[in-house]
Amino acid sequence: MSRLLALSDLHINRPTNLAALDTMEEHPDDELIVAGDVGDGPDDLAKAWTRLCARFKRVFWVPGNHELWAAPSDPLRGEARYAAMIDVCRSFGVVTPEDPPALYEGEGGPARVVPLFTLYDLTLRPPEVSLDGVRDWAREAGIRPVDDIRLRTDPHPDIVAWADVLRDRAAARLAALPDDLPTVVVTHFPLHPDLIRFSRIERFKPWCGSIHTADWHTRFGISVAVNGHLHMRATDWVDGTRFEEVALGYPRHWRAEAGVEHYLRPILPGPAAPESGRGGPIWHR
Repeated sequence: MSRLLALSDLHINRPTNLAALDTMEEHPDDELIVAGDVGDGPDDLAKAWTRLCARFKRVFWVPGNHELWAAPSDPLRGEARYAAMIDVCRSFGVVTPEDPPALYEGEGGPARVVPLFTLYDLTLRPPEVSLDGVRDWAREAGIRPVDDIRLRTDPHPDIVAWADVLRDRAAARLAALPDDLPTVVVTHFPLHPDLIRFSRIERFKPWCGSIHTADWHTRFGISVAVNGHLHMRATDWVDGTRFEEVALGYPRHWRAEAGVEHYLRPILPGPAAPESGRGGPIWHR
């Protein structure tokens, strides 16, 4: 039977990472979740899908922040850029947030796989830091997110406005699901703020998610939540929901000698939750 595997943050604009995809084994019976940051736009998606769709039975994708980066002169900005990436995915048969939730019937199933397009909304800041002041507060610690320069949000006025629209759309998508099957939800940004664990770059947290999704795992009965973005691979359980951070990351974040296969995370079948319903992190080096 097939398995449901996951990986994210492929960053194939790094030659080492792109070459790693060419070494990946054939998985004709397995399905693959790719939780964002494949590369820097539609062309990188096509390069990745040429390699991955030939190796896996089915591929799922959600966008990360890197796919949304665009130069000031680039005509594909914001929503238009996302639409262009959806077109690339459809040409390869990749399941996206614009498609109906997919039925997975392999080992550990059946289950519903639900890709969601979400962004961060800068709410993961201390109460005393205002929205207008969050960037200055981050700069005090040397944090200057590239998104603030390269992530275009057209036609939305800013990232917060776009994130609000996307969050409402994603919540409605989850609320409409029947409760007859376990649900695997895929986002790029982690849903639960407590699982964003930084020590050296703590003030980067506002660019990593939202306070408004912290209860989604219980509110919508999520069985497994898959995300990337943090480049801190881990398995956690919160309230009986399993959270999987599955980023490969930049070449310095993974061991080339281990091979990319080492980093494919089994989602279904997966480990059982601890009796307490809470556990982890289990770090994946």
